[in-house]
Amino acid sequence: MTTNHPATKNTRTRTTVAASAALGGGLLLALGAPLAASAHVTGTPSSTAEGSYTVITFSVGHGCEGSPTTRLTFTMPEGVDRVTPTVNPNWTIEKVVEDLPEPKKDSHGANLVDRDAKVVYTAVTPLADGFRDTIELQVRLPEDAAGETLAFPVLQECEVGSTDWANLPTDDGSEPESPAPVVVVTAAEEGGDGHGGHGASASDEAGTVGDADASGDSDASAASSSDPLARWLGVGGLVVGAAGVVFALVTRRKTAA
Repeated sequence: MTTNHPATKNTRTRTTVAASAALGGGLLLALGAPLAASAHVTGTPSSTAEGSYTVITFSVGHGCEGSPTTRLTFTMPEGVDRVTPTVNPNWTIEKVVEDLPEPKKDSHGANLVDRDAKVVYTAVTPLADGFRDTIELQVRLPEDAAGETLAFPVLQECEVGSTDWANLPTDDGSEPESPAPVVVVTAAEEGGDGHGGHGASASDEAGTVGDADASGDSDASAASSSDPLARWLGVGGLVVGAAGVVFALVTRRKTAA
């Protein structure tokens, strides 16, 4: 399916990380299975909770009817204002920034006058058909969006042709042609802070250390209290051993006489 990539109004290009590091030992790619069911650009989120930060891993394992992939353009849904692309040495990256109709507050209370509308990955070397690579984008899912389906359309451009992965799921549940990667937002976990787990808290760690110290002290106390008994047992063993030696010498002398 070949489509033209429409220009975005009121947009400007923000120069981004030029991740054009030397390829060195070659492209970090893996062979992709040529199964029809997996012949899509897919997206897998690390979290789906409303208001949470999530890293969406997009997977590309084929070209455009056999033609190598040269560029991938990811379009952000409404409600996703900032994107943090993960650097991939096989691609250069740029953001396309779009002015907001009116300023708004972000999750930290700062004023936003624009949003990251698109992220464009351009291949340093075209990605051959039948080889797989992944692109990771970190976004913050909108708050109060539980139950919503967010689409992240991907325009895949190749040396010959292009495919616009932008179609939404149909009402009857059947898969459309060239489906867009989607994230179904779920309810936030109670007490969640939107950043995911951070491991044990400082108080928990302090409690763990305190427990370990208390355990060590009790062990040392037990060892100290058992020391006198150990010493008496040791002395008793020496006395018994010495008596045995004396008895053996006396017995030997009587036998010799």
